[in-house]
Amino acid sequence: MTELVAAPEDQAPAKKRRLIPLIVVLGLAGAGFASTYLGLWSPSALLSSPAAPQAASGEQMAVEFIDVPTIEVALPGGRARTLVLTATIETDAAHKATVTHLMPRVLDAFTTFLSNVDPAAYDKRGVLEVIRAELVTRTRFVLGEEPVKDLLITEFRFK
Repeated sequence: MTELVAAPEDQAPAKKRRLIPLIVVLGLAGAGFASTYLGLWSPSALLSSPAAPQAASGEQMAVEFIDVPTIEVALPGGRARTLVLTATIETDAAHKATVTHLMPRVLDAFTTFLSNVDPAAYDKRGVLEVIRAELVTRTRFVLGEEPVKDLLITEFRFK
């Protein structure tokens, strides 16, 4: 009879011992998720090869900024409004001549796009980010992917 009473007491600590590894694994998984969600580290950075710093290799490319001439577009509608946009194309020294040479095509692409935007869209929130993304796409269409590093909008206003 003592064996029957002793058996359930022995099983209770054994069940608790089985739950401890499960609790530890779930706790570590939660901590890993939380740390990646907060941006403390990235699993993809562990899988990728380390990038060599450009300053050590001596092949640092000189950044060049080429101004796009100011674009003024009359917006259709009841109000007489004019959009004024000034931008700068970020490129490197090797592609500066190409970007400068093809600037009339870039201006044409910008003006065509800005003329076709619905005037009501300019009053919406976040329109500048959409316009910037579209202008970058059109710049890369005209100049190619390699010469265009970025497009900076330096002026965006209505007259």
